[in-house]
Amino acid sequence: MVQEKNDGINEDMVPLSIQQNRPALSWELKIKKRRITVPPCLGKYRPVVGQCCHQCTPDSLRKRFGQNSLLGFHNILSVNETQTRYRGWLVRRVCCALFVSGCKVYASPVTNRLERVRQSNRVKDVFTAEHKAPEGQDSQGQLKRLSPFLPIIKTCISPGLLRFVGWVMLKMFSSLFGSIQVNLKHLSDLHRVSQEGSLLVYVYVRQSVVDCALIPLVLFCHNLRVPYTVCPLQVYSSPLRSILQKVGVVLLPASASTEQEAEADRLYSPVMTSLVRELLHEGQAISVGVSSESGQGGQWLAHIRQLIKEGHVPDVCLVPVGISYDCLPNTNIQVGLCTVFQWLLSFLWRTPEGCVRIHLAQPFSLKEMCDSGRCMVDEWLPLQDLLLPVILNNRTDTVFGRRRMLWLLTSSHYASELEELTPTERDLSIAIILHLIFSATSCKAVMSTSLVSSLLLYKHHKGVSASVLCRDVAWLTEELLFRNKDVGFGGSLAEVVHYSLSLLAPHLVIGAVPSRKDPLIVPHPSLAASLHLALQAQIVTHTFILEAVGACAVSAMLCEVAISGVSSGVRNDGVDSAEVRGDTDFDVVLCQSELTERALQLCHLLPPGFMPPCQSSQSFALDAIDSLVRCGILIMEEIPRDVPICDFWKKEGTLTWTTSDDPYQSDSDCDEQDLRSYKISQPSLCPEMLFFLCSMLAGHLRALCWTTTGLDLIDSPLPETEFVAQIHSHLCDTAKKKKQHYESCSEEAVHTAVRTLIDLGVLSEERQKDGVFLGVSPLFQSSENRQKLQRFIKQYLYN
Repeated sequence: MVQEKNDGINEDMVPLSIQQNRPALSWELKIKKRRITVPPCLGKYRPVVGQCCHQCTPDSLRKRFGQNSLLGFHNILSVNETQTRYRGWLVRRVCCALFVSGCKVYASPVTNRLERVRQSNRVKDVFTAEHKAPEGQDSQGQLKRLSPFLPIIKTCISPGLLRFVGWVMLKMFSSLFGSIQVNLKHLSDLHRVSQEGSLLVYVYVRQSVVDCALIPLVLFCHNLRVPYTVCPLQVYSSPLRSILQKVGVVLLPASASTEQEAEADRLYSPVMTSLVRELLHEGQAISVGVSSESGQGGQWLAHIRQLIKEGHVPDVCLVPVGISYDCLPNTNIQVGLCTVFQWLLSFLWRTPEGCVRIHLAQPFSLKEMCDSGRCMVDEWLPLQDLLLPVILNNRTDTVFGRRRMLWLLTSSHYASELEELTPTERDLSIAIILHLIFSATSCKAVMSTSLVSSLLLYKHHKGVSASVLCRDVAWLTEELLFRNKDVGFGGSLAEVVHYSLSLLAPHLVIGAVPSRKDPLIVPHPSLAASLHLALQAQIVTHTFILEAVGACAVSAMLCEVAISGVSSGVRNDGVDSAEVRGDTDFDVVLCQSELTERALQLCHLLPPGFMPPCQSSQSFALDAIDSLVRCGILIMEEIPRDVPICDFWKKEGTLTWTTSDDPYQSDSDCDEQDLRSYKISQPSLCPEMLFFLCSMLAGHLRALCWTTTGLDLIDSPLPETEFVAQIHSHLCDTAKKKKQHYESCSEEAVHTAVRTLIDLGVLSEERQKDGVFLGVSPLFQSSENRQKLQRFIKQYLYN
């Protein structure tokens, strides 16, 4: 963590709506009046983020790229005459156009790329298998078969058009966002690596279509090579498709509306793999987005790894990119020329809302990660082998391993080269995808709206006053900085809270009564509001995932204690139940091994991206329990001993020698397992903190539990899309009936829950000509087994 000056945050980092003079509402004035009572202590420290993994890529880390790079941020929307070679009154009016014309552009003409793709072995194998061109003689038939992919293969970068599109995007984003802050920490590393001739592949987690435009724009403004951007978007306008393909955007084929439909063509994946090979041979950079929900986009990384293994490409440098939004823009529109023009015209009368923070991480070698093999430390096992014995048979011993997520890479119509991968190679590709999802998410800064959303959703869902919210924002910010997580806001505490509430106002109920000094803030009890707050709070959950897993494990242990009839405050030493003075006076001793086992079992239910694959599940579970000790939730229970453990001389048999034929026998004291136990600490804030952490995973676990309940209402088997739609409808109906927990009804939660139940063996997949059909497996058609599964999940839910 690097200490900066107290005034290290420039004016661009202060929210734009605060800088503008506009009439404030009554609740806004009351928050601003509390500025004196809250110390403006934010922004004094700036954590260093984005360093490559010390375990998977130690050589890349040892090079210490960016050792002399300056800390700071650059707002790419703040363009003035100092960024051009000219000065004067007229220059200040057209400085944006002059700046764009002065940026360095690396041209990318298409030179015989189509012929090289057609002659590649992968494409030839598909032609041979389809009998379109026996022995490669019918070139006209091959070109006709390749005709849907010709515009994609001919994608290029035109310098003049790229400058014009860059100028349009700067103007467009100036109307959409208040600022786009870029962390300058690792930019010098990228310049150095690019000058050395290394190939760069930028990887980000998909959130919005805007992601595809932000990364090329940032690199263009900093004179780096603009990458070919893989955009899984269907553009219906031919002129717009032509423009995008001339600025390096790789779109879906015109005949496919989704990636799944594109992959249904056997020729799609070989052509894309050959195209990636040709782009890397030309020295081009590539930008790829990966979905943390379904793993879509990960096949591009698998293709690149396969090219390195086959020797077509020597190596590439991967650059995780973290993009954080104050308010995620809504881009759920059909992309046509008319809709794009209407979208652009709407910016003319729009006030900029929210900021964007972009972190470019330290580049690391993909070949080093693959050769070292350190990104896989556990044996990858099916989820059924890991959890079913515990759920159905109440088995106490846990199987050590990691959940295998084959669906992150496979599809119903995947190319032959991916289907022919050995299990070890497939697991390695999936581990790389998981590691990049984790790295890109770890690079993201926590914005003020995310911080406030997590507090309102997980801690104060019944409402909170402005003063208490300001206090919790200051506390949570310190906790984030302590965990080496960057925050994407600055200024005084009152300004930060006021700015966040202004952006979140459509999803909140804010009441200001003249008799009250503090306004009351309550999350709006609706589906849209809860889903928006949950989406914003995801990055906070990712930061506190260790503490959340540990807290849920403690909750499961307390649930077991309550079921067994042991009341809180009652122990085995005969305490009268009349002495119990409340639910917060816990006096229960929790065994470390049992806590670790509960945490380990919960780890297998987490969605992808929360755990790095280079860390074993056992180590992650131990860290989860230790994190609760650091938080002060758990305290070590001191076990009375006749002889202190540190008194070496009083131990019996210390100086006696033993003989054994066992070559693994050791006299070391380290082999003695010291069974530890913990107690829940007694401070008044401890239960509140424990329940706050449990609530972070409650949405995911509740969706899993409700999905299991909804299996009774579905006549299966059904097509996968129809099955997921009925489950989604059931979750929404359940939340509306309970009038709470709407965050468990998101489409992402539904897809994750269905995928988990498939891996667990609750649902069975049957592939037919019409697609994939889902149905309840014979093992879980029994209501007794489904009830056991629900009990297993509910133990982690704090009620």
